[in-house]
Amino acid sequence: MNAEKSVAQRHRVVVIGSGFGGLFACKQLRKADVDITLISKTSTHLFQPLLYQVATGILSTGEIAPATRIVLRQQQNVRVVMGEVTDIDVDNGTVTSRLLNQDYVTPFDSLIVATGAQQSYFGNDHFATYAPGMKTIDDALELRARILGSFEEAELATDPEVRDRFMTFVVVGAGPTGVELAGQIAELADRTLEGSFRNIDTRDARVILVEGAGAVLAPMGPKLGGKAQQRLEKMGVEIQLNAMVTNVDARGVTIKDQDGSERRIESACKVWSAGVQASGLGKILADRSKGTEVDRAGRVIVEPDLTIKGYPNVFVVGDLMSVPGVPGQAQGAIQGGTYAAKAIKAEAAGKQTVADRKPFKYFDKGSMATVSRFSAVCQVGKLEFSGFFAWLAWLGLHLWYLVGFRSRFVTVLEWFVSFLGRHRGQMAATEQWVFARLALEALDDPAEARQLAKQIGGESSSGNGKSVANAEAGKSSQQRAG
Repeated sequence: MNAEKSVAQRHRVVVIGSGFGGLFACKQLRKADVDITLISKTSTHLFQPLLYQVATGILSTGEIAPATRIVLRQQQNVRVVMGEVTDIDVDNGTVTSRLLNQDYVTPFDSLIVATGAQQSYFGNDHFATYAPGMKTIDDALELRARILGSFEEAELATDPEVRDRFMTFVVVGAGPTGVELAGQIAELADRTLEGSFRNIDTRDARVILVEGAGAVLAPMGPKLGGKAQQRLEKMGVEIQLNAMVTNVDARGVTIKDQDGSERRIESACKVWSAGVQASGLGKILADRSKGTEVDRAGRVIVEPDLTIKGYPNVFVVGDLMSVPGVPGQAQGAIQGGTYAAKAIKAEAAGKQTVADRKPFKYFDKGSMATVSRFSAVCQVGKLEFSGFFAWLAWLGLHLWYLVGFRSRFVTVLEWFVSFLGRHRGQMAATEQWVFARLALEALDDPAEARQLAKQIGGESSSGNGKSVANAEAGKSSQQRAG
């Protein structure tokens, strides 16, 4: 195990995670007399709220995921380290991370843990094989390939039932991500792809939004949720409320309705946006410190100053922290990261002590969700509005938080082309994006992974049990094996 020694004798700050919480914490410390090590398992700062636009061909990954090193290269007191954190020793003040099977130990005087959240399948992790989430770039690229690949399979199908299955898209979860994704799949089918196939009419595609609760966008209230539902239904999206997903397989989903009855929706392309759970570092922190607990979603129950019990130098921010009244959104991460950085900065400069810290206070700047082009819903305090002006507010806010001038400029151009016209500039999709995750799973069980690949690829109408994609996948596998 390699130990990393601090060259300077200044206060050492380790930040885990390059999302909103971690990045804004680093930026807040740019003029502080500290040395910062940012550890992240990805090389980019991901603007997660716009992932669905990557999945539906509006934006490229470069616009929403700039390289973290490039973003912070002008900040001389930050060192960026790539690796996945596997352990945190709060007593000895070290973080252990792993990269390419090599462990590295980084010491700290202060620690900010901002690792965010991942998709939750509520104990049914096997659903992920057939219904990917929307938390990473890989998720978005895989989903884009699945959406476009479904249309390609439908074009080749001669069996009406097979064609209908490939023309049915199911989005599980009617929160902001689910609403935005369902709306964009509908627009993709109705506008962008219209007239581009010969054997199918993409406007016949079914987009079904399934929600276990009784409302769309429930946290935003009945008024805005109702507006969003009306707009989606006008676009042709089928909304099924009080519908619990009990099973997901290659051919579709099983739904349990409020009356207890079960039914099937045959669908080749599914996406899961129904829940989130915190990263595994929450449990590590709880195990490593006495008295620290996590909630049902794995989030760390923190002290009023966002630290864990008995360790005033260990802060937990963003989606990993459990604070009443603070939603799992970008604003909570930004404000939490900034708060922690300010406390560290003031104490490192000798301007305050731990006892002087004021409790963290969250300022709610509102919630937004876009439903379609020219339509969104917005809630700021008691003010609620929807439609075109809410959509403009949504555009402005998201542009503001995009990192880098080039990202903002290119994003505006892409939005202009996509929303005013029919063209989407990011329609490339490869079979490898769909099967890459299965290839990783094959390291554990090759036979099972091959079977899953066949199932996800679907059936051709010729009845030979192989689609074009499957045949190519098998051919590639044979070439690699040779």
